[in-house]
Amino acid sequence: MARLQTLGNRVTTQGNRLATAAPGSWRTGKTTSSQRGYNYEWQKARLDHLNDNPLCVYCEREGRVTAANTVDHIIPHRGDMTVFWDRSQWMSLCAPCHSSKKQREESHIWHY
Repeated sequence: MARLQTLGNRVTTQGNRLATAAPGSWRTGKTTSSQRGYNYEWQKARLDHLNDNPLCVYCEREGRVTAANTVDHIIPHRGDMTVFWDRSQWMSLCAPCHSSKKQREESHIWHY
């Protein structure tokens, strides 16, 4: 039986692949979600909101019933804690809607 030759290390390093904040961004220097405001207090408020609003707003608009698992800020808060905690600006979304539709909307609407 023929012997396999080793292929060596075929994995190259990619450097730091984590997204970094753009210069001047409100996220600069805030490496954890807690530093960006998503702390224990947020987790409690998020759970309360999802209990009161359990369905994805975007799916409901399209006639689908989908459980939400994300509380999204209708107006991006950009580090403004007044906007961050304004519950009238929160909406429930499922993960696929939050990852695609909402982010696509923000990339077209919110140019700072």
